Amino acid sequence: MTPKILFLHGFFASGACIPAQALKKYFEGKAHVLTPDLPLHPHEALAFIDTLCKQEKPDILVGNSNGSFLAQMIACQNRLPALLGNPYFEMTRFLNERVGTHEYKSLRADGNQTLVIDQALIDEFTEIQKRQWEYCRPECRELIWGIFGENDHLAHYEPLFLEHYTHAFHFPGGHTPTAEEVQKYYAPLIEKLLELNRLISTAEQCSRL
Repeated sequence: MTPKILFLHGFFASGACIPAQALKKYFEGKAHVLTPDLPLHPHEALAFIDTLCKQEKPDILVGNSNGSFLAQMIACQNRLPALLGNPYFEMTRFLNERVGTHEYKSLRADGNQTLVIDQALIDEFTEIQKRQWEYCRPECRELIWGIFGENDHLAHYEPLFLEHYTHAFHFPGGHTPTAEEVQKYYAPLIEKLLELNRLISTAEQCSRL
């Protein structure tokens, strides 16, 4: 069967962002890449992603920044492999410095290009941030990988990632990867992680026979 990849974009982005489009191009004919627009509020976003996972049954989650923050929780809950690109595990710090009205950096399907960061949104992220590791289990350590930009000047969470997971990789880019970086560094890791998960699943099926 054709693998299915669910990509979760960053806070100011959308499913039409450059990393999402680069993944679609790379995996054309090899995998089906889902790139939905995520709700702004994290409770709503987590519920949306969880429902989408139950409906679409993706083989892997791939995130960037806030999308990685969300992917880590959903992947653990659903025992899915995930590649976390520059995960922003302290979203409250990011938001506190950016209170006000902003524009999304890529087009959203509903046509709404404006978002507002206010205290209510920050409080909601604070609540979720405090319990983001609740579903982290030992069996997830090998299935959730991180990839970190060597010139990322926004998120510096590789040490925190390595407190919970084993595999960290690097690429010579910034916080948001270019299309070329996605195809050169992200995509091969996605392929390796998909193969690892296939082997683990096959071994588990054999052990039950």
